[in-house]
Amino acid sequence: MLRTVTSHLSLDVRGPAELYLAVAVADGAYDRTEHLTVTHDDGPLDALEIKSHQGARLHRVHAPVGRVAIDYRATVAGHAEPPTVVDADLVEYVRPSRYAESDRLLAFSRDQFRGLAGVDLLDAVVTWVRGNLSYVSGSSSPTDGATDTLLKRRGVCRDFAHVTAALLRAKDVPARLASVYAPGLRPMDFHAVVEAYVDGAWLLVDATGLAPRSTMLRIATGRDATDTAFLSNYHGAVNLRALTVTATSQGDLPTDDGHTLTVLR
Repeated sequence: MLRTVTSHLSLDVRGPAELYLAVAVADGAYDRTEHLTVTHDDGPLDALEIKSHQGARLHRVHAPVGRVAIDYRATVAGHAEPPTVVDADLVEYVRPSRYAESDRLLAFSRDQFRGLAGVDLLDAVVTWVRGNLSYVSGSSSPTDGATDTLLKRRGVCRDFAHVTAALLRAKDVPARLASVYAPGLRPMDFHAVVEAYVDGAWLLVDATGLAPRSTMLRIATGRDATDTAFLSNYHGAVNLRALTVTATSQGDLPTDDGHTLTVLR
């Protein structure tokens, strides 16, 4: 499989800032050709690569005041190896987190999914989230967590992912977020999905159903949006002026019934 992805960010930096970018495709067993540039009004800026969980690669940029543009392009041939299983992850990703507050949903999840476990539980949670939340662009705030989304009953991909992860963790299933490039996604953007540890493997689920899972490419992995945001800034003020993402896959997009067991590769 040949996949091509791009992202472009335009920023106004209003005070000297330390930027952390999560836009590069994660390391994997595939062949990857890529190019990342960060430019300022006065010229190019250095981007220091920092390794993170599950092959993720952050890039740190010291940005002075002014206009900053970030451009990334990658062509990826083949697939990564299936996600590895690390004992520490099975502890970390079953705990409540900032945006997936599973401790606040214990009673709800255990009552709603009583008697279910394994793949049956995973399928039931994804089906419930898909059937009870509406995907509405711009309907949530950056600080909304799973409980906020359940009250509003609407959100975007990160909100669907937070609710899915929280409901699974409330049933003692390790679940983590992954930011991905998703060929076929409409509207096109960075996308958020969930990996759940079921039957000895990290299985990929996406309650939005907006793109085929088999073509997705991992960017970053973590507890929730705290760990997977495409841009974090510290010490200075930054305004995002523009964001453009593309993701394509060679040939016709595969179909996805949303229920077939799949891993992120």
